[in-house]
Amino acid sequence: MTQPADKPAMGILERRRIEAEILKPVYEEMAARLGETVAQEILGAAITKAALAAAEAFAASEPNGTSLQSFADLQPLWTKDDALRLEVKRQDEAHFDYSVTRCRYAEMYREMGLGSIGHLLSCNRDAAFCVGYDPRITMERTQTIMQGADHCDFRYRFEPKDGQGS
Repeated sequence: MTQPADKPAMGILERRRIEAEILKPVYEEMAARLGETVAQEILGAAITKAALAAAEAFAASEPNGTSLQSFADLQPLWTKDDALRLEVKRQDEAHFDYSVTRCRYAEMYREMGLGSIGHLLSCNRDAAFCVGYDPRITMERTQTIMQGADHCDFRYRFEPKDGQGS
């Protein structure tokens, strides 16, 4: 859905809140009927598919094709409304490294009673998004605030096709 020019687009934080409100009773019912393990597997698979589809749509809308820079240019959608506080460590044609020092997504899921599945609702999307956006972009992350760390460490790499470029 396209937003009118005079109306700002909804931030991802607000979108995830709405999604979580819808998914919470569905997840609770799946967990009650199928057990938490199976419910989490189903939820994780569905969210991964949604992340791939969203990334493919973003990639298709890039007029000059995808790159690590066009990927980094999407970041304000996720940080809107002070949703994430970032410390960029390195950014060039082949690297986009940053740490998240505050994650309002994690805070929101915990407040909603969804802290145990917050990683499925948000964090799990990140690597899948890379694949759908541009498979030359890979992500490494060893820890998240959502799962108790004091920061998230995002390390993106861009591997040009056939050894071209950086």
